[in-house]
Amino acid sequence: MPDKTKISTLRRSKPQKRGERETFHGSRHSRKKSRWFGPNVQKWVILIGLSIIISIVLFPNVLTRPKIYKLGDVADRDIKASRELLIENNELTEKSRQEAIKEVLPVYDFDPTGTNIQTRIGDAFSAGRKYLAEVPSVTDSPEKLQKDQSANAEAFKQGFFETLDISPDEKIISFLIKKGFPREVEETIIDLVTQVQKKGVVINKAILERQSGMGIFLHNIHTGQELKVTDLNRFYDMKVARKIINGQIKALEKSFSSSRLAEVAVKLSVALIKPNLTFNKRETELRKDLARKSVKPFYFKVKKGEMLVREGERIQVEHLLRLSEENKSLKQKEIIGRAPAMAILIAYLLATIYMVGLLTDGSSRAEAKGLLFNAVTLLAVFLVVVLFNFMAEEVARGFRFFSPRTILFAAPVASGAMLVAVFQGMRLTASFSIIISVLAAFVVGGDAEFFLYFFVSSLIAGYGVRHCRDRGVFIKTGLKVSLTNMILTLAMEALHGSLYSPETLIACGAAFIGGILVGVLATGLLPLFEMSFGFTTDIKLLELANLDQPVLRELMVQCPGTYHHSVYHDIGKIRKPLYFVENQRANQNRHEKLAPSMSSLILISHIKDGVELAQKHKLGRDIIDIIRQHHGTSLIAFFYEKAKEQRKKKVRKFLQIKEEDFRYPGPKPQTKEAGLIMLADAVEAASRTLVDPAASRVQGLVQKIINRAFSDGQLDECELTLKDLHEIAKSFNQTLGGIFHHRVEYPKPVTDGKHMRRRETDANGRTAWLSKQGDNGNTDQLPGGDSRPNKPEDKTEAGESLKRLGLS
Repeated sequence: MPDKTKISTLRRSKPQKRGERETFHGSRHSRKKSRWFGPNVQKWVILIGLSIIISIVLFPNVLTRPKIYKLGDVADRDIKASRELLIENNELTEKSRQEAIKEVLPVYDFDPTGTNIQTRIGDAFSAGRKYLAEVPSVTDSPEKLQKDQSANAEAFKQGFFETLDISPDEKIISFLIKKGFPREVEETIIDLVTQVQKKGVVINKAILERQSGMGIFLHNIHTGQELKVTDLNRFYDMKVARKIINGQIKALEKSFSSSRLAEVAVKLSVALIKPNLTFNKRETELRKDLARKSVKPFYFKVKKGEMLVREGERIQVEHLLRLSEENKSLKQKEIIGRAPAMAILIAYLLATIYMVGLLTDGSSRAEAKGLLFNAVTLLAVFLVVVLFNFMAEEVARGFRFFSPRTILFAAPVASGAMLVAVFQGMRLTASFSIIISVLAAFVVGGDAEFFLYFFVSSLIAGYGVRHCRDRGVFIKTGLKVSLTNMILTLAMEALHGSLYSPETLIACGAAFIGGILVGVLATGLLPLFEMSFGFTTDIKLLELANLDQPVLRELMVQCPGTYHHSVYHDIGKIRKPLYFVENQRANQNRHEKLAPSMSSLILISHIKDGVELAQKHKLGRDIIDIIRQHHGTSLIAFFYEKAKEQRKKKVRKFLQIKEEDFRYPGPKPQTKEAGLIMLADAVEAASRTLVDPAASRVQGLVQKIINRAFSDGQLDECELTLKDLHEIAKSFNQTLGGIFHHRVEYPKPVTDGKHMRRRETDANGRTAWLSKQGDNGNTDQLPGGDSRPNKPEDKTEAGESLKRLGLS
């Protein structure tokens, strides 16, 4: 039989080990997952994501496409320059370029020698004389020569005219052959042609004059030299050149022996005249292009905030030019540089403030959640400022006497500082105020004065609600912020020299309204953030302190004993109230029939039950954490010792007793508050078992319990110091001294030397003898007629109760 029991026990233990292995592997998987997206990664994701979102909001054109207007469209809104623009004046630039092009003189190639015309004339006449020298007999009978159709004669004639580059003329060649190609004719032709060619001959002088109103550049194709010529009358066209040569015939007839020779010389000269002044289009266009490029564009400056186009105005060419430059500047610069640069600046600002510890409360507990709250609050307030900036521009557009700057004084930037001060304290409020003030100043145009305005009002707002215990404090602080805002506004307007202007009055009104909005906005957002992030504020705690809470009413009905010594940390006892000593009636201890392990499980279960009830009644994360932690991992010593005693007595011989099975699951207290409640709960329970609650006994009990919790390591994870524990012990001693104070014993009335007594029976059937006068002042007398335990057996029962609590 024992062997079977042992075997069954071992079998039961195997699934537990397998489960332990599964838990180990599961925890290893969760640790691997947490490394990739643990708290540190979460915090950096929050910071970087917040920076990107803010930069996108500051530069929305990164994601949105601006409206494109066409010529003749009507503007649907006022459009101002978002920054200083330098816009090219295309009309003026093009006009200047055209003027530069007009100043470029046409280039004409000039061949003063007429493509070596002198050489050609000499070669042609020399060839003719050579030809005649080879056939001298021909001169004696020209008739025979004219009839000679030999191949040599035809070749000579063709070569003669090809050399001169003129059309063949049979009469002229025949006359020259007859005369023997006289040198005087050759020289005359050269003189006539050279005189005309040196002047310059063009095909059409009218075209030359039309192209070159200011002159031309004369480019000598042989020397490469250029000469600017403004007098175009010096040039001949073909008609004039021929006329000039023909006009020389009478003078030539006098110098020649025959008029026919003069006629042939003039006729050949006219035929030889060719245009030697030709327009070089390629060079002229090249020079025009260089002149065009040499003209720098003309720009006009548009200052930031200057109106580009007004609402209802019809779009003109100039408007299109300005809008195009504005859209082009926004899109290119913001995508390429400004938006990413702003994201980097904001990320560095947030990361630096975070790394130096100005965005945390000094502990790692729920740090990611706190950072997320800061990020959400920062983004919410930032978007409110952006909305106010947009509203200010719209209002100023509709009401010309309003300035956007004056309306911005009403932006409720300080509401974020209020929320941070309530949830996280003033240390984080100062850091938050710096960040939101910088970002708000960016939104309103980067004005340093507005940074100071927002920063000071944020600090005043946070300081006013640092110990907020009433929602009305938000409105009162809002009024203080209003007064501060008005003073700052007057100072800012005085700096601008507009203290006595009507805008100052409007700005002061906006500043006052802004302070009121700060209080109203913070009041409205407070419950939302409390529920969303699980924060427990002083206001929430005061509301929970109301004894009319449903869970407290249920605790009072189900667990009257527990209700009188605890509030929320023991609400889990509602599920099984009669298993806890303070709720048990006389001689009705249900643990006597249970195994010690089962009793410990029941006691431990009130932690889980309490957490479930707290979640059901939405008591808040801090209350739930204290419920989990108020016993830490302390040992239920009474049932642990009872289990070991039973094993020794062989009542449960094969039972495996593990100390961890008799410890609460924890975690250990993580905060000072949780540690304090743990000690207070233990001290209060133990003090009720004192037989003689003298001051020395109470002090010894308090010191014993605190020392036991300290030595057991229950206070290792909270921030309680030894100095704190000393102060806690003093406070406990004072409180317990007030509870167990001694009353003055009143003198007994004497009646005939005998003390008269009467017998009474209560509702439970218990009988007690009472004096006729009622309470005789005996401090050992308890309500209902029971007396304090003075008998040895009563003291033993009190000791057992102390052990059952795990405190002896």
